[in-house]
Parts: sequence; C-alpha cells; structure tokens
Amino acid sequence: MRTLLLLLSFSFFFSCTSSKEPIESSNESKKIDNSSTIVPVVKTEKEWKKELNELEYHVLREKGTERAFTGDLLENKKQGTYTCRACQLPLFDSSTKFNSGTGWPSYYEPIKKEHIKEEADNKYGMERVEVLCARCDGHLGHVFKDGPRPTGLRYCINSVSLDFIEK
Repeated sequence: MRTLLLLLSFSFFFSCTSSKEPIESSNESKKIDNSSTIVPVVKTEKEWKKELNELEYHVLREKGTERAFTGDLLENKKQGTYTCRACQLPLFDSSTKFNSGTGWPSYYEPIKKEHIKEEADNKYGMERVEVLCARCDGHLGHVFKDGPRPTGLRYCINSVSLDFIEK
C-alpha cells in the first residue's frame, strides 16, 4: 500500500506541477448551453453521492484525481464538446485538445473563460492552480503555463470530470 501511494504521488507530482497564481486564458442536459450566464447548481453532498459514481464523486466533490493514463477520454480524437460530468456545462472544445503526454486529457483553452474558476492549490507541498466548473464547483484538474500556442496553457483535466458530446 505504501509503495502504491508513493508511486501515485511521484507520477502526480511530475505530471501536474506549476505556479500558484490563477492563470488567465484568451478566451443542464446533454444539450450544449454556451450562454455566458452561469446559474449555480447547488446540491447537498447526499444528492451528489446519489448522482455520481464513487470515482466521479471522489474527483469532482473531494478534489481527488484519477490515475494517469486510465481515463476514457484521454485518447478521444472525435470532434465535439467536453462538458462537466456533474452539471453538463460546456467546458472545452475538441479543437483545443492536445497530447501533453501527462496521462490526462489536456486543452489549451476553455470554451469560455466564465465557464471555469481557478483557485490556488497548495496541497502536497506543491503550488498549483486548480480548475473548477463555474456552475457546480466540481473539481476538474489543474492549469499550467507549459502548454502550446496560442495560449501557452495546459488545462490538465480528469476524464472522469468530463462528458463528451460528439458533433
């Protein structure tokens, strides 16, 4: 068990580390809503536990992470929109997805800056910027300043935090 925790911590540290300041980017159902008005989704933890499976709950509500290279959307190359698994807010377009080699789906910008929130995350002795869904406060992953052009950003996002709607 100790070896497994050490291995997970090691892979997590080397794939998702960066600065602590928030990073700015340039830019309810399965139906895509791209409106700028975000109406918060507020539910009790009991309600979230009923709607999400164990891993989804752990990542989205308890700020956990899925193991690297295990997510079902990592290798997805289809055209479409990535939405928050908990509330279906559109978050990333497939045209901004790239292979970062980190083991998690990566994007260089969100669909709309207003659809995500950023917070300093200083857990585990690291200084990172956490990315949250602006509608339901679900933990998505982290953003780093080592991405490709045009933004130079890498949104390192858990597959389990996302749904995909194909075009």
